[in-house]
Amino acid sequence: MTVGFGIIGAGMIAEMHARSMADLKNAKLIGFYDKNFAAAQKRAEEFGVKAYENFDEFLADPQIRAVTIATPSGMHGSVAIPAARAGKHILCEKPLEITLEKCDEIIRVCDENNVLLSPVFQSRFSKPVQLVRRAMQEGRFGRMVLASAQMRWYRSASYYSGSNWRGTWDLDGGGALMNQAIHMIDLLIHINGAPEEVFAFSGTLTHSIEVEDNLCATVKYRNGSFGTIEVSTSCAPGFPRRLEFSGSCGTVAFGENYITRWDFADSRPEDEIIKKELQHTSDAGGGSSPMNINANGHSSQISDLADAILTGRPLYLDGKEGRRAIELITGIYESARTGKPYFFKRG
Repeated sequence: MTVGFGIIGAGMIAEMHARSMADLKNAKLIGFYDKNFAAAQKRAEEFGVKAYENFDEFLADPQIRAVTIATPSGMHGSVAIPAARAGKHILCEKPLEITLEKCDEIIRVCDENNVLLSPVFQSRFSKPVQLVRRAMQEGRFGRMVLASAQMRWYRSASYYSGSNWRGTWDLDGGGALMNQAIHMIDLLIHINGAPEEVFAFSGTLTHSIEVEDNLCATVKYRNGSFGTIEVSTSCAPGFPRRLEFSGSCGTVAFGENYITRWDFADSRPEDEIIKKELQHTSDAGGGSSPMNINANGHSSQISDLADAILTGRPLYLDGKEGRRAIELITGIYESARTGKPYFFKRG
């Protein structure tokens, strides 16, 4: 059995969503909707599917059981909520939305209409991430002391000037942190747990945009560990992102799809296999261009949503998981804005 998908949006990310479905056995692309019908037609012709001129017609198509949202970030809620009310399951590109209030509204409407909501955090499906999280769950790190992330990426001036929404507060919701580094933020929380307190500096140093292109933050986590977050879209020519987790009994560091450090006090035979199979490569991932990001993670997440729809099992990650990253990001922005620490509520 397959789940029919419709894609909302017709830009670069929409193309990635379509390519991600191409070889899946449990998902089938039905068509595209975009308010720019010509753009939807172009994508539809490229993939041999239908283009919808009217959003209501798109949502009414019974072949479409699920939608993927590939619109500008600040428009996610405006299409996710009608889709949920139409009974469509949802895969929403990151960020789920650009404010916690909008995230909460999407989650609430999806719950009320019994539809699944899967926010795109495709990095969770990579082998390094799953290995590191398993090591954390097994207690191999001992007491956690440091959990940090570094993203020294590069985006040209044309990346922003060629778009009417990138680099704006209203539609992008922020800059290097919200748009590019959100995946690292999700992984910090996914692996090390929720934050307790944050203090941040941000600035717009090399681009003519409303939002930040460089930001640094220090974090205290609920488990008592500390960490730093460095993000930039100004570092030519662009380098792989890096996450590092250290505890009293071990340290791991990893990049896009490889591990650069894997050392634990309780050395195990499989450790050498892990280091050999996932050794460092020169792949910079999306560091120099968004076009360098492959579709493997998206394929895994779309397949997970389709399987959950067909079997009734829970999603690997749901809307509430998507909200956690936005909570940390907006807290960091608040600290940078006020020049004061931001404390997160427990609950």
